[in-house]
Amino acid sequence: MKNILRSALLLSAAAFGAAPASAQSALPAGTVKNIVLVHGAFVDETSWNGVATILTAKGYTVTAVKNPLTSLADDVAATKAVLDAQDGPAVLVGHSWGGVVIGEAGDNAKVSALVYVSAFAPDKGESITALSKSGPATEGVKAIHPDAKGYLTIDPAVFPSAVAGDLPKEIGEHLAAHQMPINHTAFDAPAEVAAWHTKPSWYVLSSKDMLLDPHAQTFFADRIKAKVTTVAGSHSSLASHAAEVAAVIESAAAAK
Repeated sequence: MKNILRSALLLSAAAFGAAPASAQSALPAGTVKNIVLVHGAFVDETSWNGVATILTAKGYTVTAVKNPLTSLADDVAATKAVLDAQDGPAVLVGHSWGGVVIGEAGDNAKVSALVYVSAFAPDKGESITALSKSGPATEGVKAIHPDAKGYLTIDPAVFPSAVAGDLPKEIGEHLAAHQMPINHTAFDAPAEVAAWHTKPSWYVLSSKDMLLDPHAQTFFADRIKAKVTTVAGSHSSLASHAAEVAAVIESAAAAK
C-alpha cells in the first residue's frame, strides 16, 4: 500500500512540472546542494516524495529522515544522524511536527538554513501541548485521540478533510488508514533549542490548513522573522503544492 501512495505522490510531483530524476542538471556555484527533509506526526518520510523528486531532478542531494515518533529526543537524534552524514552544508526542512525537530537539530554546524512548512516553531521552553492551549482547537486537533499506550492518531473519518483536503480522496483515505502514531510525550516535551534564533529561516504558510491554524503559522513565521510564502493549501501542502514548496527550499539553498 505504501507503494501506491508513493506512486500517487510521484505522479502529483510530475503534474507540478518535476522533471524525471535522470534529467539532473548542475547547480549554480555557491548553492547548498544537500537538502534534509523531516516529516511530521502521523505520516512517514514518503510524505516528502513529491518535493524530493523535484529537487533531485534539479541536482540536489535529498535525504528524508525517518522519524521514529517515539519522543522529541529520538526524532532529533535521527535527524542529527542524517545531518552528520552529509558531505557539506545542508538546508534543513521540517513539516508540521518536524518544525519542532528542526528547531532542536538545526544548531548543527552543517545547517545553513531552516525551512518550515506548515510547521510549529517553538521557542526554548515551549511545548506543542502548551502552545496548542493558546487558541481554539482546529477540526484536526479535535480529532486527535490517544490509544491505550498513549500514542496519538487522528480519527480516520476526519483525517482526509482536516489534513489532506486538497489531495485526491483516495490518498487522504490511505493516509488516514495507515497513520504513524506519535507518542503523546513528544508533544509534551519542551524545546531545549530554538535554532531559528541563529539560522536564517523560510516559512511556507498553508492558508487552508485545518490542523495547524494559519493564524498560528503566521505567529510562528513572524516571530522567527522568516521569509514567508503563502500557498492556498491544506496541511498536506508539501504534497499538493510540491512545486511551490520545492521553490522555497531552492531559495534557501541559494541564499548567501
